[in-house]
Amino acid sequence: MSRTPYTVLISGAGIAGPALAHWLAQADAGFEVTVVERALAPRRGGQAVDIRGAARDVIQRMGLLPSVKAAGLHEHGFAFVDERGKHQASLPMNFMGGEGIVAEIEILRGALSRILYEATRHAVDYRFDDSIESLCQDEDGVHVIFLSGARQRFDLVIAADGVHSHVRALTFGDAHSTSVAPLGGYTAYFTLPFRIETGGWFAIHNAPGGRAIGLRPGGPDTTQVMLSFLSPPVGYERLSADRQKAILTETFAGVGWEMPRVLHVLEHMGSLPDFYFDLVAQVHMEHWARGRVALLGDAGYSPSPVTGLGTSLALVGAYVLAGELVRSGQMHDVAFARYESIMGDYVRQCQALPPGGLQGMLPRSARGIWLRNLSMRMMTRWPVRSLVAGVFHKADAIVLEDYFAPTLPRLTAEVGQLFPRGPGVSLC
Repeated sequence: MSRTPYTVLISGAGIAGPALAHWLAQADAGFEVTVVERALAPRRGGQAVDIRGAARDVIQRMGLLPSVKAAGLHEHGFAFVDERGKHQASLPMNFMGGEGIVAEIEILRGALSRILYEATRHAVDYRFDDSIESLCQDEDGVHVIFLSGARQRFDLVIAADGVHSHVRALTFGDAHSTSVAPLGGYTAYFTLPFRIETGGWFAIHNAPGGRAIGLRPGGPDTTQVMLSFLSPPVGYERLSADRQKAILTETFAGVGWEMPRVLHVLEHMGSLPDFYFDLVAQVHMEHWARGRVALLGDAGYSPSPVTGLGTSLALVGAYVLAGELVRSGQMHDVAFARYESIMGDYVRQCQALPPGGLQGMLPRSARGIWLRNLSMRMMTRWPVRSLVAGVFHKADAIVLEDYFAPTLPRLTAEVGQLFPRGPGVSLC
């Protein structure tokens, strides 16, 4: 006798969403998974992300570690350069055993997203060029209206739609309005249609005024660009892409090194398909679930690019949430409570900012830049090396259970006694 599928809708096809879809779809637990994504296809480009610590363990358990390694950037490390491109301070990839600022495995966000999509697309219903317009939940499910006009009912909805999560706004109301905590700056990522040679390093040039340009080859004929600058939150993230490009052109005028070539592209290329511009911010929520809707990855607990641990939280969070849904026998309230309990300390550690925060990465003065470079050179020496080790080892600060082992016992009604169901949530 066939069982009725337990339907899960995931909003967002970046990293957290497809990772969760992978675990739910491959588990023999009756899940039917749909992923909705407003982009037309898996997003390309983006910043480089680290696969380190527990996240590497998750990728290995997925069976995707060889594919991720093959698609990696294989950089020598991280270097600060002056206006002539000369190294002023650098950290090689093998610093801290491959778990430093540049991890042993660095991969473009778009490449990782594509790998996760290809690994799941035959078992998961992906719906691109659509998004959740509204949702209404009761004790038995969630009724969703999509932007396309389609309507469908699901057992659960998971928000993996980023820092500015629309699902979080629909579900959490006032808690959503105070959830995004700006860190004092903006950042942009995009791809240049030509290669700027950096000698195999992720090279960053700082300029006075709290500005930085970072370059890394993204392929034989492309270069990945990062532009970051200090600024209070003034709404730039809500402007059109053309206006955002104009702001970058104004902000980085007069900066040396390779900046003139980058500005030429911003000014004269009409379209940059992977152009991204946003606040540098964290997300803080007291709880990550309400009724049958839960938050995952950046939507619930973004640590910001400053920590370099957003991908770790996305992958580990997806693994734990899926594992608890399977282990609880689809008792979502039990699974969500366990998910928050297990991930709580890990999230808090990963969200802890390095000394100086964003301002430490973007010094305002020439002297501040010199001092920052000096401190970077000191990182490789004792005793500073031992002091900073903990900053880069947070990605290991969780022990992962083997949820998907074939002999894993299922929790039964006894779990319901330990975590009794709370009152239903109705937003209809």
